[in-house]
Amino acid sequence: MEKMIASCGIVCSECGAFIATKTSDEKLREKTAKEWSEMFNANIKPEEVYCDGCLQNDGYLFSHCHECEIRKCCQEKQIDNCAYCKNYPCESLQNFFKYLPPNAKEILDDIRKSVKNFV
Repeated sequence: MEKMIASCGIVCSECGAFIATKTSDEKLREKTAKEWSEMFNANIKPEEVYCDGCLQNDGYLFSHCHECEIRKCCQEKQIDNCAYCKNYPCESLQNFFKYLPPNAKEILDDIRKSVKNFV
């Protein structure tokens, strides 16, 4: 499976929702719903845990992807992720990092090193 990096640096292709969607793994979907419910103090049901990755415009998106300001900003700028933005890391992204896996910033930082033109 090809590695897919979300706008914010999450590796979609390693995410429980993405993997459960691609493999129709109901146990992983249930596990992910439980973990996210605890992590985000929310009531996330397994039937809500479907996602084809936030870079997609068609198919499944987890509910937060529809309202994610970081995703919207990247779409407006027509960039895959924040590493390509001239304002990286903006205040919104810095605030969002506290909800992300610790390696999300590292992933974007690594991509940033290879970027020549920023949008």
